[in-house]
Amino acid sequence: METEVLYDLSPFVKIYNDGRVERLWGTETVPPSLDEKTGVQSKDVTLSSDSAVSARLYIPEAAIDSPQKLPVLVYYHGGCFIFETAWSPTYHNYLNAIVAEANIIAVSIEYRRAPEDPLPAAYDDSWTALKWVASHSTGNGPEEWLNSHACLEKVFLAGDSAGANIVHNLGIRSGEEKLNGIEVAGVMKVHPYFWGKEPLPSETTELEKRSFYEMLWQAANPTTTGCDDPLMNPMMDSRLSGLGWNKILVCVAGKDVLKYRGWYYKEALSQSGWSGVVEGIETPGEDHVFHLLNPGCDNAAKLMKKLVSFVNEDI
Repeated sequence: METEVLYDLSPFVKIYNDGRVERLWGTETVPPSLDEKTGVQSKDVTLSSDSAVSARLYIPEAAIDSPQKLPVLVYYHGGCFIFETAWSPTYHNYLNAIVAEANIIAVSIEYRRAPEDPLPAAYDDSWTALKWVASHSTGNGPEEWLNSHACLEKVFLAGDSAGANIVHNLGIRSGEEKLNGIEVAGVMKVHPYFWGKEPLPSETTELEKRSFYEMLWQAANPTTTGCDDPLMNPMMDSRLSGLGWNKILVCVAGKDVLKYRGWYYKEALSQSGWSGVVEGIETPGEDHVFHLLNPGCDNAAKLMKKLVSFVNEDI
């Protein structure tokens, strides 16, 4: 007898009743390397023996023999918490590019994915990773690149899609639990993966589209109360004004179904009593994570320039 499909989330993933997961997108991986094009060196690390979290570290090769301390970018990949990895060529190439452009160190986090490890596993792993970065503040951490070359007073967080959702929820946690050892100078949320039960003005009312996003969220977080869960709809979170980040860049794309959520998030933050600074930019004519799917296009170059200047203006 054929196993029934519990969630058909094509073209991304199919999840079956018997627990089997068929990932259709973001399954290719590449090893760390010295990237000839950018001059960026990468390597993979396991954060600890009792942690499921690992990461790919990136550093400009020229910085390895230099006494200069570089800002650190902690990056969380997208993929609806279900597919894609820090090892995919998409993210590997993008991190090489941004590290070279901004002259920074990057720590690209590999967190556990749903449905095998449903939320909050990805949030918990992402927090564990941030604490691991902070453990290098005295110069005695487990990773030499961070001990010798990281300026932990200038740490930036970034993520696309689900990764941007993670960055937001880490900010809620940071508002409640002090994170010692690092100073987060700013965070970048690119095409954030937020949703809600009721459509926003101008947001799609097509039931098929809305139910697809609901199913994606349900598959990642089976115990959720739905799309108005504060983890997915920050506007429903009474703790929003206590968000731990002080400087936020929200990036949306003109053709992205999720863009209205990004703008609404920016407005809600500004009106919540939160004391930080938030900036929003929109790339017209582009769709969700276009800069990863087509990194060579003009708009991807413009977005890269914006992200790099956001990091470098504090230096």
